[in-house]
Amino acid sequence: MIQQRANFDWMLKELADGVPGIEMIVVLSADGLRIARYGGDPDSADRLAAACAGVQSLAGAVAQELPGSDGDMKLVVIEIDGGYFYLMAAGANAYLAVLADVVCEPGRMSNRMRDLVLRIGAHLTSPPRRNGQTV
Repeated sequence: MIQQRANFDWMLKELADGVPGIEMIVVLSADGLRIARYGGDPDSADRLAAACAGVQSLAGAVAQELPGSDGDMKLVVIEIDGGYFYLMAAGANAYLAVLADVVCEPGRMSNRMRDLVLRIGAHLTSPPRRNGQTV
């Protein structure tokens, strides 16, 4: 079950405080619904969460083409003009997304995200939905 959004605040703030350059952090469900955010405005976080659903689906399709892969997306890093976008699997049907500026070091970011997911991954889960309802 998803914890209340307020319970995520300190976890996401800890990540933001630990890596310079973070602009926004979003926890989202596999179907692109925002579960929690830190930084940025709610509308931007919702748009990022929706876009992440497409990115994780595309990454999963690419992963299936690699012999021996289970087809699951683990981490996507995209360098964009002015910074980086990170998307990491973070529990059953949940993902952790980060937008950061150029000050952010990609290796440090992915390590800190992985540490956060390992510590709280059980809390970053989203039950599957069918027709907008939890199954």
